[in-house]
Amino acid sequence: MRILLSNDDGYFAPGLAALEKALSPLGSVTVVAPERDRSGASNSLTLDRPLSVRRAGNGYWYVNGTPTDCVHLAVTGLLPDLPDVVVSGINHGANMGDDTIYSGTVAAATEGFLLGIPSIAVSLVASGRDHFDTAGRVAAELVERFLKHHVEGSVLLNVNVPDLPYEALQGVQVTRLGKRHKAEPVVKASTPRGETVYWVGAAGGAQDAGEGTDFHAAASNRVSVTPLQMDLTRFAQMETVQRWLGLGGKA
Repeated sequence: MRILLSNDDGYFAPGLAALEKALSPLGSVTVVAPERDRSGASNSLTLDRPLSVRRAGNGYWYVNGTPTDCVHLAVTGLLPDLPDVVVSGINHGANMGDDTIYSGTVAAATEGFLLGIPSIAVSLVASGRDHFDTAGRVAAELVERFLKHHVEGSVLLNVNVPDLPYEALQGVQVTRLGKRHKAEPVVKASTPRGETVYWVGAAGGAQDAGEGTDFHAAASNRVSVTPLQMDLTRFAQMETVQRWLGLGGKA
């Protein structure tokens, strides 16, 4: 099996090394990751300049672009053969609820999905213990299931693993995305030259974290597995908008 790995924390991140170690026994692993931390890059592609690809001493390829650039470049030109699965991570920190919109970790997996490859984003719900080995083991189990079971249709999974020893996990749950409160206000500061600058505020706390959400599963020490899709159409509002535009629809 051919496995493509990427992330948004950069090619030097410990989570990526843990993922590569966990998945190497399952097949041929290639790593194509950003040259620096690109957290929050979402699904951005670099279109205003050419990209360069270099190889690190450990064999990882690194790109001066976004996580999406890395997977797009790997699948559409860099690799001689298409990967069987794309795995992104292991992110140092959760990617739950609204986080998935901004996450570069999820974006790398999404690009694989859009290119027709089963893809998984893996994040560690970090609490300071940094059990990347646990998240790596969970990722390996999921990839093994891709080998054993045919999943109908395209697959994009968002996986969040509690920061615990593997034996302390309370199982796996298929979940929906929860929702956060709005983000905290920006933090205003001054540079040594007296210029005003702004730091983006912290993410809001969990608002919708009830039973069945990714937030609830992680808080219950269970691995959260959320199937994602890319169709953003709000079908329930189509008739309303038709009426606004005078295009008919139900009265």
